[in-house]
Amino acid sequence: MQKKTSPQILCQKIADIIRQKITIGELPPGERLSEATLSEQLEISRNTLREVFRILTQEGLLTYKPNRGVFVSVPDMASIMDIYRVRRLIECDALRHAYPMHPAISRMQDNVNQAKMFQQQKDWNSVGTCNMHFHTAIVELSDSPRLFKQYQLILAELRLAFGLLNDPQLLHAPYIEKNEHILTLLMNGKAQEAAIEMESYLEISERTVLAAFSRHNIC
Repeated sequence: MQKKTSPQILCQKIADIIRQKITIGELPPGERLSEATLSEQLEISRNTLREVFRILTQEGLLTYKPNRGVFVSVPDMASIMDIYRVRRLIECDALRHAYPMHPAISRMQDNVNQAKMFQQQKDWNSVGTCNMHFHTAIVELSDSPRLFKQYQLILAELRLAFGLLNDPQLLHAPYIEKNEHILTLLMNGKAQEAAIEMESYLEISERTVLAAFSRHNIC
């Protein structure tokens, strides 16, 4: 007899699915979530879905608006700046202490190659997903489960920040070459140079997203 999944484990599993939908850009910032549609798609009760909504609301990924429903959160300027602060602390340090033969480097290479393929197809949303996987692989260089878990928590928030840009090509296209350059430095044993490049890279990315946030608030 198959063991029945506990309500707590089921809620965490469904929360992971919705986080992933946000991370890959399937649920953009500001979108209203339908209880009826999601509970049917995920084959769960509405009570379970409401508990999942509560978990994700506490994480800042969803927002409850009285008499209107539950929406995918739109990040504010303070949260965007904090996300990038955390990224600099984690990613630059992971690169600085990486070694050239780490298995995560092959995953970085795979995501650069896939991003180039999607670039030719002009599938910019998929390019963005490859970019996020590239950065996840960078964090894997740290060999720290705690840092990796912390980074996973901000991935969905990061995608929401990216979702503020109406032109995903403008956001993602320049970083394919930058990712490849950082990868080349790392493979050549130039970890310190790779970390310095990432610092500059993240500063440019942060300015781009903050400018998009400003335009979003003006419109």
